[in-house]
Amino acid sequence: MLDYDDEARHYDATRGGEPRARAAAEAVERLLPQGPCTVLDIACGTGIVTGRLRRPERKVVGVDRSPGMLGLAARRLPGGVVRGDATALPFASGTVDAVVIVWLLHLLPDPAPVLTEAARVLRPGGVLITTVDKDAAYFTEDSDIAEVTADLRRAYAPRVPDRSAWVLDRAAELGLRTAGRTEFPGTGQGRSPRRWREAIEAGDITWCTHAPRDRVADVCRRLAALPDQDTARPDPMYRLIAGQKTTVRRRTAR
Repeated sequence: MLDYDDEARHYDATRGGEPRARAAAEAVERLLPQGPCTVLDIACGTGIVTGRLRRPERKVVGVDRSPGMLGLAARRLPGGVVRGDATALPFASGTVDAVVIVWLLHLLPDPAPVLTEAARVLRPGGVLITTVDKDAAYFTEDSDIAEVTADLRRAYAPRVPDRSAWVLDRAAELGLRTAGRTEFPGTGQGRSPRRWREAIEAGDITWCTHAPRDRVADVCRRLAALPDQDTARPDPMYRLIAGQKTTVRRRTAR
């Protein structure tokens, strides 16, 4: 995983900056409770999305374990950030109306403890909002990039941690019923064939790092043969789902 203290200085600039943050915040807003409420943003990072969720009637708190990230977030949310781990939140049970998790689950080997903590701090009727299926956002059915990489992705990225079906099943086990879905564009995040090939060759694409070298090399050759090498393909469409906490927790066999 990245050293986020080091990444903090240029994180926003390399992740779509203000346009992507604006789109993300607008999508989260569509799923948030309206009126007076308390919102907890887990892994708030630099606060670039978190700060946009503030309203006069809404208390918003960002939590992150990276001091470097929190230092920047504090400028956007004065008095509204707390250092803490997503698997052991420094909040009492049943004390917040909404929990927001943006671009975290896909980084974790096992997101279950984070979802469990999010459900714990929610009041009955509270809402958990999280991004899911992040890697899939880049690969639409009509994309030439998707066609070239399909076999490798199916073989070596079958168990992404933020798969929406898994997240929804786990949420149901925690007493959260599906309450909404929406999407937002990763503004400026569309990649050209050349950028995809460079990212693969640099070892930045997880599902390629586990594949045989000859198969990765073949994909790179096919990417290099695509037309319009420096033309970015459409921006990814990121997915958000919301689950509302009920008073009854579903029991499952273990």
